[in-house]
Order: sequence, then structure tokens, then C-alpha cells
Amino acid sequence: MLLWATGFIGARYGMPHAEPFAFLAWRFALVTAIFVAIALATGAAWPTRRQALHSGVVGIMLHGFYLGGVFAAISRGMPVGLSALIVGLQPVLTAILARPLLGERLGVRQWLGIVLGFGGLVLVLWHKSGVAGPAGWAWDTPAVAYSIAALCGITAANFYQKKFGGAQDLRTGAIFQYAAAFIAVAALSWVFETGRVAWTPDFIFAMAWLVLVMSVGAVTLLMVIIRNGEVSRISGLFYLVPPVTAILGYLLFGDRMTGIGMIGIAITAAGVMLVMRKAA
Repeated sequence: MLLWATGFIGARYGMPHAEPFAFLAWRFALVTAIFVAIALATGAAWPTRRQALHSGVVGIMLHGFYLGGVFAAISRGMPVGLSALIVGLQPVLTAILARPLLGERLGVRQWLGIVLGFGGLVLVLWHKSGVAGPAGWAWDTPAVAYSIAALCGITAANFYQKKFGGAQDLRTGAIFQYAAAFIAVAALSWVFETGRVAWTPDFIFAMAWLVLVMSVGAVTLLMVIIRNGEVSRISGLFYLVPPVTAILGYLLFGDRMTGIGMIGIAITAAGVMLVMRKAA
């Protein structure tokens, strides 16, 4: 979750220097090349056609819809806090769908944790969301639609990876994930953008961080965790991302931390503990 939270910091550095889909296209191309090198160097097993197809579907949902939606919403001026609140519904949506789709059942303690976690998330982000007062941002329907697409994308990707992605090698699976995501966002960039990228030092740093730490590091860890755990409990961990991001923003950029926000962090942490704790 610490690594995942730094993705928002990297986006903050890099977004002023490139259009969102062009940014992601370069990122996914670089990550694909890295995983090809890793797979060849380590002799990883290559997937069957069916497994490669499953990886591609996960890549489009997780990297294309989720990251593409978040980046596109922020590029239209949506406050990061409001975008995070919309995407923060993911544990709730996952918990609702986990039983009919995967047969996972949550107890009263886990449901209480989900409610607490979302309540704490609202407190953490309330003053930044543009909901609790003027934020210089007018309601923008496309930006909200992008954020909803991001929410649906990451939720669907977790379920799909749990059901169909468990048997394949994560190193070669990642190649097809990111290659499919690259094709999707490159097509969007070609249709809707100019492809502008300014290779400034800040952009190069942000790109390196997002490629190596986020895409190679954090996303691979997520795949491992999904393979070894229940999707409904794993999704509860995502409540920790906005509070950790807020703390990093305070440490790195001097972003304001309110008393309500700190209370929200404590409530969120308590909610995550309840979600992750298995019933006796």
C-alpha cells in the first residue's frame, strides 16, 4: 500500500508534462519491455493462448480502465481527493459482488470494517474533495464518468485475475497485461490527443518511478496477494491508499493535514483491521 500510494505522487510530478493517455502509453511500453527482459533472463514459462488472453483482459481493465480513468479525470481538473473518493468505493463494490461471483462470504465484523473504512476515507479526503466547499472546480460529467470507469475497471480486474489468472507465471503474464493496456491507451491517445510529451527532468523521474516502483513492484505484489488471498479482504487494503497518500503529500509537498483528517486515518486503519481479520 505504501508503494501503491506513491503512484499518486508520481502522477503529480508527471501529469503537467504530458497528456494522460500518451503518458500511460509510454509507461506501458517501457514496462512491457522490462518484463520481456525479465522473462528471458529468468527462463519464465510462457502462457498458453488462453492464459495470454486472460492476462490481456486483466491488463485492459486494471491498467487501461483504472489508470486511464484516473489520469483522464485528473487531467480535466477533477480534484485528486474527489477522484479518490469515487474509486474508494471499490472495497464496497467488491464486498457486494464477492459472494455471487466467487462464493466469498463476509461476516458482520468485515462489513463493519468496510463501513468504517469508507467513513474514515471520507474524513481524510473531505477537505480536498471539492465536496465540502469551493475548490475552483465545476462539476464535470466526463471527469466523473472517467472516475466511475476507473472504479469498475479495478474491481473487475481483481475478480477476473482471481478467477482466471492464478495458474500462470506472473512474469510472462505481465507482458501480455501491459502490452494489451499499451494498445488500448495508445489507440485512445491517437484518436483524442496530440501525443504531446515534454521530457523534462521531473517527467523522466516520474516515469522512472511509475515504471519501476509502481508497475514492476506494486502491481506485481498485488497479483501475488490476489493469488493467495480472498478478493473481498484484499480490496479492504485499498482504503489505506488515500490516507498514506495524504501523509506522503504532507511530508513531500507540505500538504495540509487537518485534525479531522488524522482522525479519519485512525478510523480507516481500524476498519481495515476488521476487514482483514478472519472470523473465528
